[in-house]
Amino acid sequence: MPTKVNVVLDDDVKADLDRLVKSGMRSRVINTALRREMLILRRQRASRRLDELRKTTKAVSTPELVKRIRQDRDR
Repeated sequence: MPTKVNVVLDDDVKADLDRLVKSGMRSRVINTALRREMLILRRQRASRRLDELRKTTKAVSTPELVKRIRQDRDR
């Protein structure tokens, strides 16, 4: 169920929103923009986590990696 929230927009952002998006569509545009931004943030967080994990594990060659993937698929 949708929830109403109060947010503060910069004046230029609000002006662009009013000018570019017709009334009745603004919530949808804002929701879409927030979903995209949150996806970017989740991916950045996951990437940082992978970078940290990469520091604590030993490297695996491409042939070894392919072998392990094939073994896993055969399970």
